[in-house]
Amino acid sequence: MMKRKLLTLALSALLMPAAGSALAQAGKISGDVVKIAVLTDMSGVYSALGGKGSVIGAEMAIEDFKAQFKPKFKIELVSADHQNKADVGSNKAREWYDTQGVDMITDVLNSGVAIAVAKVTTEKNKIMLNTGAASTRLTNEDCAPNNVVHYVYDTYALANGPGKAVTKQGKDSWFFLTADYAFGHSLEKDTTEAVKANGGKVLGAVRHPLNASDFSSFLLQAQASKAKVVGLANAGGDTINSIKAANEFGLTKNQTVVGLLTTIVDIHALGLPTTQGMMFTEGFYWNLNKETREFSRRFFSRHKGMPNMLPAGTYSAVLHYLKAVQAAGTDDTAAVMKQMKATPINDAFAKGGKIREDGRMVHDMYLVEVKKPADSKEPWDYYNVKQVIPGDEAFQPMSLSRCPAVAKK
Repeated sequence: MMKRKLLTLALSALLMPAAGSALAQAGKISGDVVKIAVLTDMSGVYSALGGKGSVIGAEMAIEDFKAQFKPKFKIELVSADHQNKADVGSNKAREWYDTQGVDMITDVLNSGVAIAVAKVTTEKNKIMLNTGAASTRLTNEDCAPNNVVHYVYDTYALANGPGKAVTKQGKDSWFFLTADYAFGHSLEKDTTEAVKANGGKVLGAVRHPLNASDFSSFLLQAQASKAKVVGLANAGGDTINSIKAANEFGLTKNQTVVGLLTTIVDIHALGLPTTQGMMFTEGFYWNLNKETREFSRRFFSRHKGMPNMLPAGTYSAVLHYLKAVQAAGTDDTAAVMKQMKATPINDAFAKGGKIREDGRMVHDMYLVEVKKPADSKEPWDYYNVKQVIPGDEAFQPMSLSRCPAVAKK
């Protein structure tokens, strides 16, 4: 018995340094490298919204983080085009996680792709900071708050501003042109609820394929509805082409077109004469204050265009993630997520931002109206900010959460 006890003690002594070493390693950066990936639409209908602009936003965040913190670990950035295909996006995410050591994926522009990538991210216990996809399913039915943050905007926030403001102006009957996939369906649903809550009604809707080549038949149905408002539950190139076609058809003479996901990139492409008076919700405006102007002019020097909320949000997300890694002293998913949720977000994109228990990053949004050409004082001076919508009002309240991981209160 004595020999057996002595042998056990000897084996324990031999194993203790190894166990201690393993525990020490768990609190460090794996391989002394933090690897971030931008998964976006580089060539399709949404490429002007995110695409190369989101990559630039991530690059700027890494540069600013290095300048401020001078980290001892390396930071690597990779990017890829998901082609707006869920299988392409999820396969790339799996490859990055399994073979390339990626710790965090961001942008993920396109709701169908984001839902698929969120599942892979959860399976691999990594982190996804979604700055590009809008569907509220990502914080409701498909939530994964231990791994996924919905960072910039969502269909609830996009619908809330114009759904209320436009309806209150007496434009209280709506018809929707809707992109026929998760994002469009979610945006139509959330705007419908906002319109009805403010005394309006919805007369109908028509759904179109992503990257539609011809909007004429859809706009004819919108005209025939005689709705006061035609709500565009689409984005990017589809929104631009819808608005162009609506003007060509003369629809705008008797009906108001509301682009529910519209950004400064779309306004620049269409011009103020075509878009003046349009109202929509934005998450960022380059000309809001000194800090947004400084950030945006740096961005402009690289991209030859002002940032919309996606590149600005990607900058913020990457910077917040890296600060959390630095503070936690590790790239371990649980430790970094805990740190991100505990730390307010204050940068050029958001002030006093916070990540909720359902994975929603809550921050102020802006109801904007496009200026008349005569009121624009300089290039890209396109918006009048009509209202600052506090984050707690802009986003779906926790009381309405359908996230299975969040206990009802």
